[in-house]
Amino acid sequence: MLKPDFLHKGDLVTIVSPSGPVKEGSLDFAIETLLSWGLKVKVGKHTYDKFGVFAGTDKNRAHDLQKAINDQKTKAILCARGGYGAIRVVDLIDFSSLQSNPKWLIGFSDITVFHEKLHSLGIQSIHGAMAKSFPNVTPESIQSLHNCLFGCADTIQLQPSSRNKQGSCKGELIGGNLSMIYSLRGVPFEYDYSGKILFIEDLNEYYYHIDRMMQNLLHSGILSRISGLIVGTMSGMKHGTDTYEGSVEDIILSVTKDYKIPVIFDFPSGHEDLNHALIFGEKYELKSTKKKVSLKIIDNYFNDK
Repeated sequence: MLKPDFLHKGDLVTIVSPSGPVKEGSLDFAIETLLSWGLKVKVGKHTYDKFGVFAGTDKNRAHDLQKAINDQKTKAILCARGGYGAIRVVDLIDFSSLQSNPKWLIGFSDITVFHEKLHSLGIQSIHGAMAKSFPNVTPESIQSLHNCLFGCADTIQLQPSSRNKQGSCKGELIGGNLSMIYSLRGVPFEYDYSGKILFIEDLNEYYYHIDRMMQNLLHSGILSRISGLIVGTMSGMKHGTDTYEGSVEDIILSVTKDYKIPVIFDFPSGHEDLNHALIFGEKYELKSTKKKVSLKIIDNYFNDK
């Protein structure tokens, strides 16, 4: 995997809106935060556009992201928000220059589309807070994004959930929003899941939808190919007309019970105020014991295999 250069003071970050719309002023806190890190900030021409549920037309959203990709001075691209729309523009964008000049792309939720696309091109990216969410997440979340961007990400240690499956594994970290991963099954740039540590999270889904999506991962063979599963926040889960008998943990454990892989619940990343940044495409070691959970970057991964 190609790793973009870590940031230094004076580097330029460009903010774009490839999915849902944002209002004027809603990105001010993020801009101020980036400036306080010693970075320069540019806002895409159409960032504040609105066209129904989109941040402007497909053409204009693609234009801003393409310009940020092509701009030699831009070292990182921060998405303004998720929502919906990335899938409509992904094929309008030429990502090829990133293979010779990779740069960080940051976001989550709908931005999972771009995480998958970049991973298919062999380029790392960051699952983390977006510009609109900066005021609503914890300082720890913002610091974790800073650490990933500046090359000082540390080991994440957690108190274990009683529902975790114990074990350890090593592999590249991939994933994102479960609904997006499910909707991207079969696209040309779908993740290669073999040997990977898969991270998933979701928001405002019906329990039976989670069941259906996990059944897809089971029957397609994805769960038999991954080395570990990290379940982030599953926020606002709800019942349909009929009550679903079981929790998210029950659903996931039922489809992973036959596989000897660690399964971690309540990982602090997703649609909550604690949204820990992760580097997709990076090599991690995941350990789950009765006493603790740890996730750490391992630079010498390939030498150890």
